[in-house]
Amino acid sequence: MGGRVPGWVRARVGTDGRGVKAADAAGIDDVGFLRTLIDWSAQRYGTLPDRTVVAGSSNGAFMAHRLALQASDQVAVLAAVAGGMPATWRDFEPTHAVSALLIHGTADKLAPIDGGHSRHRGPNGELRGGRMLSLRETTERWRAVDRCPAGPGEPYVTEFSSRTTAKGGVGGSRVAAWTVLGGGHTWPGASVLPEWSEPTTQEFDAAKEICRFAQTLLIPADARRL
Repeated sequence: MGGRVPGWVRARVGTDGRGVKAADAAGIDDVGFLRTLIDWSAQRYGTLPDRTVVAGSSNGAFMAHRLALQASDQVAVLAAVAGGMPATWRDFEPTHAVSALLIHGTADKLAPIDGGHSRHRGPNGELRGGRMLSLRETTERWRAVDRCPAGPGEPYVTEFSSRTTAKGGVGGSRVAAWTVLGGGHTWPGASVLPEWSEPTTQEFDAAKEICRFAQTLLIPADARRL
């Protein structure tokens, strides 16, 4: 990318925004921790603290959504695989636009593409919240946050997937929703594990596509301010 490079944060399980983890009950400030990590990387390695790329899958995707919302001044690009935006954060108003690449499989049984509640239940089997928005709802929310123009977006369809990209958001931000036909709760392009029953597409490599998506969207915070 030339010159100084963006910081990268790989979101892991933690206070991922759904309120169903032990870390939530313990009051762990994972967003504060990741903010500090971004600043530390900038000081130590000269990365760009306002042009971080945050990527995650499953619980990591939920955490990536939360970090992008709460630390939008530092996160320029969000990539979420197999995980929609936690519903509890739907109305949160970030201060800056964040470009988003949202990848989800139609056969995902653990985090369905149509959204749903966490599998964590109460003592009597009751739902404990933790609802995840569908891919459609998540896409609409990020388009609204970034103030992308109304319209269907630019489509790209293959035999195994379909992608729609909305461009023209604040500061040049964009939102892409990538539906993997028959894809499960997996990372596209990853090796297939024999003990994992969820189907994995080999049509594309999610890591490479995230890098390709982010390359032109490392927009300074001043230009992304809402």
